[in-house]
Amino acid sequence: MKPALVVPPIYAPIPPAIHPNHAAIDARTAAWADSFDIGSKEWRSRLVTQDIGVFAARILPEGEEEVVSILSDFVIWLFGVDDGYCEEGALGSKPGELAAALQRLLRIAQNPEAPMLTDDPLAESLRDLTLRLSRCATPLQVGRWVDTLREYFFAVVWEAENRAASRVPDLNDYTLMRLYDGATSVVQPFLEIGHGYELQPYERDSRAVRAAAEMTSFITTWDNDIYSHHKESRGTHYYLNNIRVLEHEYGLSRDEALTKAIAQRDRAMCLFMSLRAKLEDEGSPQVRQYLRSLAAFIRATQDWSVSSLRYTTPDDPAALSATFTDTPTDSSPEPLDIPSISWWWDLVPAVRTEALRPA
Repeated sequence: MKPALVVPPIYAPIPPAIHPNHAAIDARTAAWADSFDIGSKEWRSRLVTQDIGVFAARILPEGEEEVVSILSDFVIWLFGVDDGYCEEGALGSKPGELAAALQRLLRIAQNPEAPMLTDDPLAESLRDLTLRLSRCATPLQVGRWVDTLREYFFAVVWEAENRAASRVPDLNDYTLMRLYDGATSVVQPFLEIGHGYELQPYERDSRAVRAAAEMTSFITTWDNDIYSHHKESRGTHYYLNNIRVLEHEYGLSRDEALTKAIAQRDRAMCLFMSLRAKLEDEGSPQVRQYLRSLAAFIRATQDWSVSSLRYTTPDDPAALSATFTDTPTDSSPEPLDIPSISWWWDLVPAVRTEALRPA
């Protein structure tokens, strides 16, 4: 078995923050997972030690506590789907069967009153999440959340097809699908709901705001791949990780692929900071709040990843730096050579590189 890949301090220009009631939120999520019997008892006993509530509390450090709790429960539910169905479960290499199972779950999110899957823990817990979210969110926000859940399900079926074929995807396809299969877009509706506002469709669907949301997904999933590489590379279906994809795409060593992955996320992070500054100059108060929440999501992923037992894996320790750096390894204003996302760089003039002013 290869020694652990040494992950250096990664660029983190966004300050950390956490909801003051994170401990209570974390405890409630553990109790919620037990009450719905999500996964096996052994699986739950592991997952409840992984600070899921702390992660949600970092994403929404100033959010309404009820919404933070729903988000925390939803994150543990997502891990139930990912670990139980997709990545480690029996359906993880059976795309057709997985698609059918996920479509049934989607129906519960669309219509929680539907009399189906009433003895399925994942379905029953999703029913509970949908009903609770409906009390906090507008119908438009709930509908958007269901749409993002559909995107996530579609992408994890793609993952299953790659596992079934024992195939490492090319970089462009992997980047595109990682915007969705990392379950980042399904969290983004909570950023509005947790602060009690609703972006106007012309704001959320504008190219610039959509790009900022996609950059958030790219940075958080690239970080997740880097921090979870040690855990994932010990598995039997290690095909879907940016380190593996970059090794395969460019014929790199493992260390070279890590260096390139960090450079890619750093260049995207610099672009995000510039685009955020531009949009904060031009946008409404709601857009500015949304951008602050996207930034908090990025930093939350970093802080949680270097501290959660899910990725530090003390029984087989990962070599993760617990600190960060304020200097990017790549601050080039040129687009990454990834066609599915290179359009982001059209939105910010190359000359605009000043640091983000304090929020």
